Amino acid sequence: MGRHSIAASRGLLFSLAASLFFPTSILAQSSTGTCGPAPSGSVRPATAPGYSWQVVSSGLQDPRGITFDSEGRLLVVERGAGRVRAYTYREDGDCVVEQSREYVTEQGPALNHGIEIDREGGVLYASTNQEVLAWQYDAQAGTAAAGDSRTVVDGMGGGGHSTRTLLLTRKEGQAGHLVVSFGSMGNLDEVATRKDSGSSSVKAFELGNNTNNAQAYDYPSTGTLLGWGLRNEVGVAEHPNSGGIWGVENSADQLSRYGVDVHDHNPGEEMNFLGYLNGTETLEQGSNFGYPWCFSAWDVSELPQNGNLTVGTQFAIDSSTALGGNRTDEYCAEQTRSRLVFESHMAPLDLKFNDTGKQGWISFHGSWNSPDPVGYKLSLVDFSEGGMPLDSETSTTAAKDVFFNEDISRCDANCFRPVALAIDHQGRIFMSSDSTGEIYMIKKVEGGNGGPTASGAPAGSTASQTSSPSGTSSGGSSSSTPSGNGCGQFGVSTWWMMAVPLVLVILA
Repeated sequence: MGRHSIAASRGLLFSLAASLFFPTSILAQSSTGTCGPAPSGSVRPATAPGYSWQVVSSGLQDPRGITFDSEGRLLVVERGAGRVRAYTYREDGDCVVEQSREYVTEQGPALNHGIEIDREGGVLYASTNQEVLAWQYDAQAGTAAAGDSRTVVDGMGGGGHSTRTLLLTRKEGQAGHLVVSFGSMGNLDEVATRKDSGSSSVKAFELGNNTNNAQAYDYPSTGTLLGWGLRNEVGVAEHPNSGGIWGVENSADQLSRYGVDVHDHNPGEEMNFLGYLNGTETLEQGSNFGYPWCFSAWDVSELPQNGNLTVGTQFAIDSSTALGGNRTDEYCAEQTRSRLVFESHMAPLDLKFNDTGKQGWISFHGSWNSPDPVGYKLSLVDFSEGGMPLDSETSTTAAKDVFFNEDISRCDANCFRPVALAIDHQGRIFMSSDSTGEIYMIKKVEGGNGGPTASGAPAGSTASQTSSPSGTSSGGSSSSTPSGNGCGQFGVSTWWMMAVPLVLVILA
């Protein structure tokens, strides 16, 4: 080999070593995993540094709501089958392996989203688009009593948004309430202008007052009102420390203001505080959150006559006869505003808190009506132990992305779409993806570097400062963990170990 060839070879080795010592944002957490089945089709998941992912189940029929029973089974509402199915798993090293899947409920009412379980009382709850049903549930056997369902809540018929999300409160002092979300009948729902309609609201029903033989609660006329004027509060959760009830809302499409189409980057998706069920009074509980007249600003620069508007401010839309005429910005300012807002059209579908209450995890299903795809990811929001978000109401960076699609420009056809979340006793997050028929598991990697980074702020705005996520180091990298196989996490330390032999060769 000639002198020039040797120099060229050494130059190449130096370049390779440099790339290993100082990997690009993609290589920093690149991986080739072997756990579980490969993602569906050409889906390419990725994570923030310090996290790993795995497909634990595939081939499901449009999986929606999920929850764990007392024996560790994952109960899944499969909307494509209209039934609940139980999945059991076993540990295999760092992997989780599916052992079995069995239907829990019989063919019957078309279950489509909501699910909850009373782990002590042995009762399974699930919803159709019209009612909430209950079964006696044997956790040891993983079966529901055949043909023995009863209606707990009804009166939620109609078209439009059909999910009836369920939350069973467990916090001492308010345990035993079934919280039910009833979404709007359409994009801009005239029925929602009437408080007594029940549409676009969240209510709680005390199960202790409803025995096995009692008549079902009528949603519009009974229950404790937590909030109305809530377009489609698909995700609802109870903070484990404070007992506060929180919701995440899918906001409207095709809005105009002063004759200008503003729907590209407005309104913002919302996180709303709905109060408590322990007798503590708050201004938020039972109040009007503005829909269908008022919406939260995200990109203020695109809103006409925006002099009094900031991120999260409620703004009025153009007058509509169907909605009873016009409302003003002054009127909207008097309605309850959201506690946080997120980028438009991301479609939050679930909210779950970890056991410390310091993290609120949100599944963003993804857009269908935005200039570019947004969402399609799992993010977290930092909370105080007392149960309030650390970010301000005007923050544009409260949501930190943890699990997402590597190339969002390929969405929605080639992406997973997060729906529901369940957190197991190890703190691992199980997530359903309806578009791909999968259950994913996401977990923190012990000793992992970095952490999630904040979602992008709207154009023309200044990103708010946020705290580092609980359990991660500050100043997290924006690098990701793409993989074409069933799991992924490949730390930067691995690259250092690979670089050492090359350096020795160079120096030789």
